[in-house]
Amino acid sequence: MKRRLLGALALAAALASPLAQAQDKTMRIMVGFAPGGSADVIARLLADKMRASLGQNVIVDNKPGAAGRLVLGDLKRAAPDGQTLVLSPSGALVVAPWLYSNLGYDPSKDFTPISRIVTFDFAITVGPGAPQGDLKTVLAWMKANPDKANYATSGAGTVQHFAGQLLAQATGVPLTHVPYKGGAPAAQDLIGGQVPLMLDTASETIEHHKAGKVRIIAVTGEQRTQALPNVPTLKEQGINMTADAFFGLYGPPGMAPDVVAKIDRAVADALRDPVIQEKIAGFGLVPSHAGPADLAATQAAQLKRWEAPIKASGFKAE
Repeated sequence: MKRRLLGALALAAALASPLAQAQDKTMRIMVGFAPGGSADVIARLLADKMRASLGQNVIVDNKPGAAGRLVLGDLKRAAPDGQTLVLSPSGALVVAPWLYSNLGYDPSKDFTPISRIVTFDFAITVGPGAPQGDLKTVLAWMKANPDKANYATSGAGTVQHFAGQLLAQATGVPLTHVPYKGGAPAAQDLIGGQVPLMLDTASETIEHHKAGKVRIIAVTGEQRTQALPNVPTLKEQGINMTADAFFGLYGPPGMAPDVVAKIDRAVADALRDPVIQEKIAGFGLVPSHAGPADLAATQAAQLKRWEAPIKASGFKAE
């Protein structure tokens, strides 16, 4: 009897050990930006939901630096066990390769695509330094006053930087880029009238827009943004231009397909939660889950899409 009892206990321990090991593991979702921004918020929303579906601890690890590029270097060197991931904006993967001769990673080879999380476009916002009126009124004023035709973004070499260059080409207005170290300081100068126009994610200016401090007068997507249903697209205003971007979840190279599929299912489950959808939409973002193959295809298409305008701009990162 004693031997049978000991054998049963040993069997139970053996069966329980994989579950215990899974629960003991901690998955890190690294974010290459400081806490509080849209990337950080999205990662935390996912982590909270994925803990239950994966049956393990999931934390967000903020490692700001170099507009999200440094953390991708860390990911490239991580073990391919699915416990170290990065939530990255597309700029570090589809714009940076055309700007840096020694980027330190190959976005097409050095990572494992897992899930597309959200897509988003950009808001064109004007402050008290610009005249009242719609986008065409503002652009006409800028064309007549080229010394004031400045647009702010959250940084040089970002998607929004080159979206501004596309806007200049599409309208014939000689727009001059004014880069800031983040969207918050750019928005403050917009509110203060130091710069007349800002082109950045809606999350940077939407609360100021609602408070009446600035006006979002256009969005750059194919369709209107859910968070700004009364703001027309550029195409609706007669300007043949679009620009959009995405956030994706990536792992190190060499991850096993079954591990990738398991994580992707957990992301898909999280993004079906109405509370998470509402919170993401509040940032002017669109929950837009897609699996590994679709994420890789989207990344490849955007990489090709930005090659010509970036090369035409002549801009090179230092």
